[in-house]
Amino acid sequence: MATSITRTFGSLRNVAHRSLKNAELALDVRHPGPLFLPVRTKKRYFIPPAVGLKGKKEENLEAKARAAGIVFRQQYLERSINIACSAGVFDPYIPPEGDARLSALSKEGLKQRTEQIRQSAASQLAIRKIKEHDSQFSTKTFAEQAQEIFVEAHNSLTHFNKEKLHSLVTERCYPEMTRGNRYKTIRWRFVESLEPPRVVHVRCPDMVTKGNLYGQVTVRMHSKQTLAIYDRFGRLMLGSEEQPKDVLEYLVIERHLVNPYGRWRLHGKIVPSWAPPKDPIIKTVAIPGPDLKPGEEFDALNYEVPKPEAVQWNK
Repeated sequence: MATSITRTFGSLRNVAHRSLKNAELALDVRHPGPLFLPVRTKKRYFIPPAVGLKGKKEENLEAKARAAGIVFRQQYLERSINIACSAGVFDPYIPPEGDARLSALSKEGLKQRTEQIRQSAASQLAIRKIKEHDSQFSTKTFAEQAQEIFVEAHNSLTHFNKEKLHSLVTERCYPEMTRGNRYKTIRWRFVESLEPPRVVHVRCPDMVTKGNLYGQVTVRMHSKQTLAIYDRFGRLMLGSEEQPKDVLEYLVIERHLVNPYGRWRLHGKIVPSWAPPKDPIIKTVAIPGPDLKPGEEFDALNYEVPKPEAVQWNK
Protein backbone atom coordinates (compact mmCIF):
# COMPACT_ATOMS: atom_id res chain seq x y z
CA MET A 1 0.00 0.00 0.00
CA ALA A 2 2.93 2.34 0.80
CA THR A 3 4.43 1.68 -2.60
CA SER A 4 1.18 2.58 -4.40
CA ILE A 5 0.90 5.83 -2.41
CA THR A 6 4.52 6.82 -3.36
CA ARG A 7 3.82 6.20 -7.06
CA THR A 8 0.65 8.28 -6.88
CA PHE A 9 2.50 11.26 -5.34
CA GLY A 10 5.30 10.98 -7.94
CA SER A 11 2.87 11.00 -10.84
CA LEU A 12 1.03 13.99 -9.39
CA ARG A 13 4.34 15.90 -9.02
CA ASN A 14 5.27 15.27 -12.66
CA VAL A 15 1.85 16.40 -13.84
CA ALA A 16 2.11 19.60 -11.77
CA HIS A 17 5.58 20.35 -13.14
CA ARG A 18 4.42 19.94 -16.75
CA SER A 19 1.42 22.15 -16.21
CA LEU A 20 3.63 24.85 -14.67
CA LYS A 21 5.94 24.79 -17.68
CA ASN A 22 3.03 25.06 -20.10
CA ALA A 23 1.68 28.03 -18.16
CA GLU A 24 5.05 29.82 -18.33
CA LEU A 25 5.26 29.29 -22.06
CA ALA A 26 1.72 30.56 -22.55
CA LEU A 27 2.30 33.69 -20.44
CA ASP A 28 5.90 34.23 -21.77
CA VAL A 29 7.31 34.57 -18.25
CA ARG A 30 11.14 35.07 -18.15
CA HIS A 31 13.24 34.80 -15.01
CA PRO A 32 15.82 37.56 -14.30
CA GLY A 33 19.48 36.95 -15.20
CA PRO A 34 21.80 35.40 -12.64
CA LEU A 35 23.62 37.73 -10.24
CA PHE A 36 27.00 35.94 -10.58
CA LEU A 37 28.49 35.13 -13.97
CA PRO A 38 30.80 32.11 -14.21
CA VAL A 39 34.40 33.22 -14.76
CA ARG A 40 37.13 31.00 -16.16
CA THR A 41 39.65 30.65 -13.38
CA LYS A 42 43.34 29.76 -13.62
CA LYS A 43 45.98 28.95 -11.04
CA ARG A 44 48.22 32.03 -10.75
CA TYR A 45 50.71 30.81 -8.17
CA PHE A 46 54.18 29.49 -9.01
CA ILE A 47 54.79 25.88 -8.06
CA PRO A 48 58.52 25.38 -7.33
CA PRO A 49 60.20 22.24 -8.64
CA ALA A 50 60.33 19.27 -6.37
CA VAL A 51 63.42 19.03 -4.17
CA GLY A 52 65.61 15.98 -4.46
CA LEU A 53 64.79 14.96 -8.00
CA LYS A 54 68.10 13.75 -9.33
CA GLY A 55 68.72 12.56 -12.84
CA LYS A 56 65.67 14.33 -14.27
CA LYS A 57 65.91 17.08 -16.85
CA GLU A 58 65.62 20.54 -15.34
CA GLU A 59 62.94 22.73 -16.83
CA ASN A 60 63.26 26.38 -17.65
CA LEU A 61 62.12 28.01 -14.41
CA GLU A 62 61.77 31.46 -15.97
CA ALA A 63 59.40 30.18 -18.66
CA LYS A 64 57.44 28.21 -16.08
CA ALA A 65 57.11 31.25 -13.84
CA ARG A 66 56.04 33.42 -16.80
CA ALA A 67 53.33 30.88 -17.62
CA ALA A 68 52.15 31.07 -14.01
CA GLY A 69 51.87 34.87 -14.25
CA ILE A 70 55.08 35.81 -12.39
CA VAL A 71 57.48 38.20 -14.11
CA PHE A 72 61.16 38.00 -13.18
CA ARG A 73 62.94 41.31 -12.71
CA GLN A 74 65.62 41.95 -15.30
CA GLN A 75 69.13 41.56 -13.93
CA TYR A 76 71.70 44.09 -15.11
CA LEU A 77 75.26 42.82 -15.32
CA GLU A 78 76.89 46.23 -15.79
CA ARG A 79 79.47 47.30 -13.20
CA SER A 80 79.35 50.78 -11.74
CA ILE A 81 82.45 52.88 -12.40
CA ASN A 82 83.82 56.01 -10.78
CA ILE A 83 84.78 58.79 -13.19
CA ALA A 84 86.34 61.01 -10.50
CA CYS A 85 89.64 59.32 -11.36
CA SER A 86 90.95 57.17 -14.20
CA ALA A 87 91.25 53.40 -14.07
CA GLY A 88 95.06 53.36 -14.16
CA VAL A 89 98.20 55.04 -15.46
CA PHE A 90 97.95 55.81 -19.18
CA ASP A 91 101.17 55.48 -21.16
CA PRO A 92 103.34 55.05 -18.04
CA TYR A 93 106.78 56.59 -17.86
CA ILE A 94 109.65 54.11 -18.30
CA PRO A 95 112.48 55.17 -15.97
CA PRO A 96 115.94 54.78 -17.52
CA GLU A 97 118.07 52.05 -15.98
CA GLY A 98 120.70 53.38 -13.59
CA ASP A 99 118.82 56.59 -12.82
CA ALA A 100 120.38 58.60 -9.96
CA ARG A 101 123.61 56.61 -10.39
CA LEU A 102 124.80 57.50 -13.90
CA SER A 103 126.47 60.80 -14.66
CA ALA A 104 125.02 62.99 -17.42
CA LEU A 105 128.52 63.26 -18.96
CA SER A 106 128.95 59.48 -19.38
CA LYS A 107 128.00 57.61 -22.54
CA GLU A 108 124.95 55.93 -21.01
CA GLY A 109 123.89 59.18 -19.39
CA LEU A 110 123.94 61.01 -22.75
CA LYS A 111 121.78 58.26 -24.31
CA GLN A 112 119.20 58.61 -21.57
CA ARG A 113 119.19 62.37 -21.97
CA THR A 114 118.51 62.18 -25.70
CA GLU A 115 115.67 59.68 -25.14
CA GLN A 116 114.07 62.05 -22.65
CA ILE A 117 114.17 64.86 -25.19
CA ARG A 118 112.36 62.67 -27.73
CA GLN A 119 109.60 61.82 -25.27
CA SER A 120 109.17 65.44 -24.23
CA ALA A 121 107.30 66.28 -27.47
CA ALA A 122 104.19 64.34 -26.36
CA SER A 123 104.50 65.88 -22.91
CA GLN A 124 104.43 69.40 -24.34
CA LEU A 125 101.14 68.71 -26.12
CA ALA A 126 99.65 67.35 -22.90
CA ILE A 127 100.84 70.42 -20.96
CA ARG A 128 98.95 72.67 -23.40
CA LYS A 129 95.73 70.71 -22.82
CA ILE A 130 96.16 70.91 -19.05
CA LYS A 131 96.73 74.67 -19.16
CA GLU A 132 93.44 75.09 -21.02
CA HIS A 133 91.61 73.83 -17.91
CA ASP A 134 94.14 74.85 -15.23
CA SER A 135 95.70 78.19 -16.08
CA GLN A 136 97.96 78.15 -12.99
CA PHE A 137 99.69 74.89 -13.92
CA SER A 138 103.46 75.14 -14.34
CA THR A 139 106.04 72.36 -14.46
CA LYS A 140 108.49 74.50 -12.46
CA THR A 141 106.28 74.84 -9.39
CA PHE A 142 104.23 71.67 -9.73
CA ALA A 143 107.04 69.35 -8.59
CA GLU A 144 107.19 71.03 -5.17
CA GLN A 145 103.40 70.86 -4.91
CA ALA A 146 103.46 67.14 -5.73
CA GLN A 147 106.05 66.53 -3.02
CA GLU A 148 103.85 68.31 -0.46
CA ILE A 149 100.87 66.14 -1.48
CA PHE A 150 103.03 63.03 -1.07
CA VAL A 151 104.23 64.01 2.43
CA GLU A 152 100.76 65.01 3.67
CA ALA A 153 99.19 61.80 2.31
CA HIS A 154 101.71 59.59 4.13
CA ASN A 155 101.34 61.59 7.35
CA SER A 156 97.57 61.09 7.14
CA LEU A 157 98.15 57.38 6.59
CA THR A 158 100.28 57.04 9.72
CA HIS A 159 97.66 58.90 11.81
CA PHE A 160 94.73 57.02 10.16
CA ASN A 161 93.04 60.26 9.12
CA LYS A 162 90.67 58.83 6.48
CA GLU A 163 88.89 62.10 5.63
CA LYS A 164 92.10 63.95 4.82
CA LEU A 165 93.58 60.94 3.04
CA HIS A 166 90.58 60.78 0.69
CA SER A 167 91.21 64.40 -0.31
CA LEU A 168 94.91 63.72 -1.05
CA VAL A 169 94.73 60.40 -2.94
CA THR A 170 92.40 59.12 -5.65
CA GLU A 171 89.81 56.37 -5.28
CA ARG A 172 92.17 53.96 -7.06
CA CYS A 173 95.14 54.73 -4.80
CA TYR A 174 93.28 54.68 -1.47
CA PRO A 175 92.74 50.88 -1.19
CA GLU A 176 96.31 50.21 -2.31
CA MET A 177 97.68 52.38 0.52
CA THR A 178 95.36 51.13 3.28
CA ARG A 179 95.14 47.43 2.43
CA GLY A 180 96.52 45.26 5.24
CA ASN A 181 97.17 48.12 7.70
CA ARG A 182 94.30 47.44 10.10
CA TYR A 183 96.25 45.81 12.94
CA LYS A 184 99.63 47.43 12.20
CA THR A 185 101.40 50.53 13.49
CA ILE A 186 103.20 52.64 10.87
CA ARG A 187 105.95 55.13 11.67
CA TRP A 188 107.01 57.19 8.62
CA ARG A 189 109.05 60.38 8.42
CA PHE A 190 110.30 62.51 5.54
CA VAL A 191 113.89 63.55 6.33
CA GLU A 192 115.16 65.62 3.38
CA SER A 193 115.34 65.85 -0.39
CA LEU A 194 118.58 64.64 -1.96
CA GLU A 195 117.64 66.18 -5.32
CA PRO A 196 114.96 68.74 -6.14
CA PRO A 197 111.84 67.01 -7.50
CA ARG A 198 111.11 67.49 -11.19
CA VAL A 199 108.41 66.66 -13.72
CA VAL A 200 109.54 63.94 -16.13
CA HIS A 201 106.34 62.88 -17.88
CA VAL A 202 102.95 64.47 -18.65
CA ARG A 203 99.93 62.85 -20.29
CA CYS A 204 96.35 64.02 -20.82
CA PRO A 205 94.16 60.98 -21.63
CA ASP A 206 90.38 60.76 -21.89
CA MET A 207 88.01 58.10 -20.59
CA VAL A 208 84.40 57.05 -21.47
CA THR A 209 83.90 60.04 -23.76
CA LYS A 210 86.22 62.12 -25.87
CA GLY A 211 85.95 65.33 -23.84
CA ASN A 212 86.32 63.68 -20.40
CA LEU A 213 89.99 64.59 -19.84
CA TYR A 214 92.36 63.62 -17.04
CA GLY A 215 95.76 65.14 -16.39
CA GLN A 216 98.51 62.75 -15.26
CA VAL A 217 101.89 64.14 -14.26
CA THR A 218 104.82 61.89 -13.31
CA VAL A 219 107.22 63.47 -10.81
CA ARG A 220 110.67 62.11 -10.02
CA MET A 221 111.50 62.41 -6.32
CA HIS A 222 114.82 61.41 -4.71
CA SER A 223 114.74 61.78 -0.92
CA LYS A 224 115.65 60.34 2.47
CA GLN A 225 112.88 58.66 4.46
CA THR A 226 112.43 56.48 7.52
CA LEU A 227 109.84 53.73 7.71
CA ALA A 228 109.03 51.28 10.50
CA ILE A 229 106.06 48.90 10.60
CA TYR A 230 105.03 47.12 13.80
CA ASP A 231 102.57 44.25 14.06
CA ARG A 232 99.67 44.04 16.53
CA PHE A 233 102.00 42.62 19.20
CA GLY A 234 104.32 45.66 18.95
CA ARG A 235 107.13 43.73 17.27
CA LEU A 236 109.09 45.29 14.41
CA MET A 237 108.18 43.81 11.03
CA LEU A 238 109.98 46.08 8.57
CA GLY A 239 112.39 49.00 8.52
CA SER A 240 113.74 51.18 11.30
CA GLU A 241 112.75 54.51 12.85
CA GLU A 242 116.34 55.67 13.33
CA GLN A 243 118.07 54.59 10.12
CA PRO A 244 117.00 56.69 7.09
CA LYS A 245 117.20 55.29 3.58
CA ASP A 246 117.65 56.86 0.15
CA VAL A 247 114.43 56.40 -1.83
CA LEU A 248 113.98 57.09 -5.55
CA GLU A 249 110.30 57.26 -6.49
CA TYR A 250 108.24 58.15 -9.55
CA LEU A 251 104.91 59.55 -8.39
CA VAL A 252 101.84 59.87 -10.63
CA ILE A 253 99.65 62.86 -9.71
CA GLU A 254 96.23 63.09 -11.37
CA ARG A 255 93.40 65.56 -11.70
CA HIS A 256 89.97 65.38 -13.37
CA LEU A 257 90.32 68.41 -15.63
CA VAL A 258 86.64 68.66 -16.66
CA ASN A 259 85.50 68.92 -13.03
CA PRO A 260 85.80 72.59 -11.93
CA TYR A 261 86.16 71.46 -8.30
CA GLY A 262 88.82 68.84 -9.06
CA ARG A 263 92.22 68.90 -7.39
CA TRP A 264 95.59 67.26 -7.90
CA ARG A 265 95.81 63.99 -5.96
CA LEU A 266 98.24 61.10 -5.66
CA HIS A 267 97.21 58.40 -8.13
CA GLY A 268 99.98 55.81 -8.00
CA LYS A 269 103.66 54.97 -8.31
CA ILE A 270 105.81 53.61 -11.10
CA VAL A 271 108.22 50.91 -9.98
CA PRO A 272 110.89 50.22 -12.64
CA SER A 273 111.81 46.66 -13.54
CA TRP A 274 115.44 47.19 -12.50
CA ALA A 275 114.48 48.28 -8.95
CA PRO A 276 116.10 46.21 -6.15
CA PRO A 277 113.82 43.74 -4.32
CA LYS A 278 112.11 44.82 -1.12
CA ASP A 279 113.33 43.75 2.30
CA PRO A 280 111.61 40.64 3.67
CA ILE A 281 108.93 41.09 6.32
CA ILE A 282 109.60 39.57 9.72
CA LYS A 283 106.42 37.83 10.89
CA THR A 284 105.61 36.73 14.43
CA VAL A 285 104.59 33.07 14.53
CA ALA A 286 103.85 30.66 17.37
CA ILE A 287 106.17 27.62 17.49
CA PRO A 288 104.43 24.62 19.05
CA GLY A 289 106.34 23.18 22.01
CA PRO A 290 106.45 19.65 23.38
CA ASP A 291 103.58 18.09 25.27
CA LEU A 292 104.63 18.17 28.94
CA LYS A 293 103.29 15.88 31.59
CA PRO A 294 102.20 17.19 35.01
CA GLY A 295 105.27 18.00 37.05
CA GLU A 296 107.69 18.31 34.09
CA GLU A 297 109.55 21.54 33.29
CA PHE A 298 110.39 22.87 29.83
CA ASP A 299 114.12 22.99 29.02
CA ALA A 300 114.51 25.61 26.27
CA LEU A 301 118.26 25.03 25.86
CA ASN A 302 118.02 21.37 24.88
CA TYR A 303 114.82 21.65 22.82
CA GLU A 304 115.13 21.44 19.02
CA VAL A 305 112.50 23.13 16.90
CA PRO A 306 110.92 20.55 14.56
CA LYS A 307 111.38 21.35 10.88
CA PRO A 308 108.29 21.33 8.66
CA GLU A 309 107.91 18.63 6.08
CA ALA A 310 108.68 19.45 2.45
CA VAL A 311 105.44 20.04 0.57
CA GLN A 312 105.13 20.51 -3.18
CA TRP A 313 103.30 23.68 -4.19
CA ASN A 314 102.59 25.67 -7.33
CA LYS A 315 101.82 29.29 -8.03
